[in-house]
Amino acid sequence: MEAILIHPENPEQLKTIKAVLKALNVPFETQNTSLPPHVSNGLAKGIEQAESGHTISLSEFKDKHFSKK
Repeated sequence: MEAILIHPENPEQLKTIKAVLKALNVPFETQNTSLPPHVSNGLAKGIEQAESGHTISLSEFKDKHFSKK
């Protein structure tokens, strides 16, 4: 049998989808989609750096990380 993966955009959609599946007697399972701590920490650090003005342009990034030696 085929399976589908659904990505509700808000809690109301999730609640409605679960109610419909239950009403149709369709078995389903939920899965936590939170990010691992090291990813969340890295994102928070990057956002903090950007907000404090510690940024570089794309061309500066390319020169720094992709320069031919």
